[in-house]
Amino acid sequence: MVPVCIQTRGLTKRYGDFVAVDKLDLDVYGGEIFGFLGPNGAGKTTTIRMLCGMLLPTSGSARVVGYDVQREPRQVKRRIAYVPDQPTLYPKLNAWEFLDLIGDLWQMDRREAQQRSQALLELFELTDAANDRLEGYSHGMKQKIALAGALLHRPEVIFLDEPMVGLDPKSARLLKEVMRRLAKEGVAVFFSTHILEVAEQLCHRVGILKAGHLIACGTLEELRRTRGQAEESLEDLFLELTGSSEERDIIAALKGSSQP
Repeated sequence: MVPVCIQTRGLTKRYGDFVAVDKLDLDVYGGEIFGFLGPNGAGKTTTIRMLCGMLLPTSGSARVVGYDVQREPRQVKRRIAYVPDQPTLYPKLNAWEFLDLIGDLWQMDRREAQQRSQALLELFELTDAANDRLEGYSHGMKQKIALAGALLHRPEVIFLDEPMVGLDPKSARLLKEVMRRLAKEGVAVFFSTHILEVAEQLCHRVGILKAGHLIACGTLEELRRTRGQAEESLEDLFLELTGSSEERDIIAALKGSSQP
């Protein structure tokens, strides 16, 4: 039986009268690449931060790898990794020093950490730049060293917030292959993205958030069946589900005008 690695029930975050995430019920499984989609301001980053224990929910619950995020935060954080859209690095360190620091923070065996660091630097094609200071890295290289640091302790769940932003095609392809490899190893990969073509190619399932509400969740085929559209792309489904009535009318008109 495939384990449930992420589970939320009624997860809610309010800021005064504003509801950022509203009664979110979600299950994500080990070995699954789960795409978390939604317009800007839908509540994606807020959800991820609650699941990582960085933000307290107003109500509801979240469990990660069987542990309650609020009651057992240390157990959760030992088993997860989180890479934000703008990772914070230490610019005066080189890649080796950065990974050494991460290994020490996780209290990893020194030899194991060094072997793992070597493997990750090779995987992300950073070996030649491993002795260079991180302040000289390009955006894509910084994203890759942040991912290497996140994977050093072999997390069971990894949260990625807009990981494709600013990556060149080669780096983006490498990241997709890394995500597939992690899923094959049983890791739950939970990532938000605005690049719907990537989500369609990569994800086993997606969840679509609008104004804090989960309005759709499932495989692409399941979403198509619920809409009665056997050939519709994820982009079309997303725009129809998240757009205003006026936007949906425009999309429908454009589709009609494109028919022969």
